[in-house]
Amino acid sequence: MCDIKEEVGIHAPDEAGGGTAQRTVAVKELLPMAEALAGWRENRDSHVGFVGYGKTAAGNKVLIAVDQEYDPAVPQAVAQALREKGARVDILTLDMGDPDREFDLLDEVRVIMRREPWEKNPRRWEGFPFVEDFAARRGYDLLVHGKGGPIPKTGFRYEQIPWLRAEHLLHRSTVYPLDLHLLINQKSWAPIWEFARGGRARLTDPEGTDITWSYWEEYYDGSRYGFSSTPRNGHLFSHPVPPLIAKEDAAGVVAGTTSHFSRAFPRARVELEAGQVVKVAGGAAYGDAWRDLLEESRRTQYPCFPRPGLFYLWEAAIGTNPKIIRPSRIDRHSSGGFEWERRRSGVIHMGFGTLWRAPEEKWAGERGLLYGHLHIHLLFPTLVVTAKNGRKQAVIRNGRLTALDDPEVRKLAANYGDPNELLSEDWIPQIPGITAAGSYEEYAGDPGRWIYGKG
Repeated sequence: MCDIKEEVGIHAPDEAGGGTAQRTVAVKELLPMAEALAGWRENRDSHVGFVGYGKTAAGNKVLIAVDQEYDPAVPQAVAQALREKGARVDILTLDMGDPDREFDLLDEVRVIMRREPWEKNPRRWEGFPFVEDFAARRGYDLLVHGKGGPIPKTGFRYEQIPWLRAEHLLHRSTVYPLDLHLLINQKSWAPIWEFARGGRARLTDPEGTDITWSYWEEYYDGSRYGFSSTPRNGHLFSHPVPPLIAKEDAAGVVAGTTSHFSRAFPRARVELEAGQVVKVAGGAAYGDAWRDLLEESRRTQYPCFPRPGLFYLWEAAIGTNPKIIRPSRIDRHSSGGFEWERRRSGVIHMGFGTLWRAPEEKWAGERGLLYGHLHIHLLFPTLVVTAKNGRKQAVIRNGRLTALDDPEVRKLAANYGDPNELLSEDWIPQIPGITAAGSYEEYAGDPGRWIYGKG
């Protein structure tokens, strides 16, 4: 069992915002957030889609498992909050052997893409199978582990710990009012699940995205993960998830300069026909790697897709928390990179390939075939859905969820303070030619120079 130290050092931005400074953060600073989470409903139990540890009771055995890139204050604060409920809590810190460093253009590919069973080469962002096995063998009631992706079925309770840094946990986005957040998700999901059934979607973004797809009736059978009457809140799937049907018709261009886990790259343009990627242009080394993977998988028939090829669009996931902000020092691997900000309301991250830990990934891994999915983030999307009768409804306009301006949402927000403040975004990405002065084309040629402030 790990003892809690009263204070730990964490990285925080210096006053100029261009480097790191070491400051001492008392675990007690994080406790209000951790204690609130210790009382929230658990994701698997309630399908709320947000992390909570509320079923923890006196006498429970809890394992918190993190890697060495977590700020120690994060698991320690969560542990203390659960111990206050009478639980016995162990903290396991995994040394993955990777010293902190700057992201490069190929980290996204290294993190996500595989050609062997994931148990042999775990993808650290989604949790480790050997930790899950350890928790089962030792009889833990709750495992707190992993940052994202679907949680596998286990005989014990299993919740994630997505706050890599103390600044993530300390921010007010962590305890955004739950009922308000759920209503925002409900209002954002209704146009897709109820209004658009049998209709169409068009998604655009000023960085160059323009894509459409159909909401075929077959996708509304309720069998698909996160695309059902109980959506994955905080990560709303605006495009249906696999298995994709033969009629899948997503077509157009997706373009952007950021993904989850890599350095910002010169703008990549991904062209789609009949649901799958047919060409990747630009993107420098990220684009080069993607083009190689596209060719490698071109003739493979995956069980979840209607025709050969890996890189089908399925993930067009909408963030829903207006208080998420971009972390400091996102050039460093220990920051989590751009993955954190995809939770902000109105941001869409596009994913092409297989769903994490889905049966088709097991199938591919057993055969030594390529699997995984790659991302492009859309920071200012406009998503308009059209019903079968031709009526249109906007889900997002220029990066803002329309649900944030819904009268019911504003009325509920008033219970917690000023609706204008509670429903405003705390962070707006600054991109030359879009939200900041300057040339977008110059930015798109080397976005890292702008974002990281380096030549």
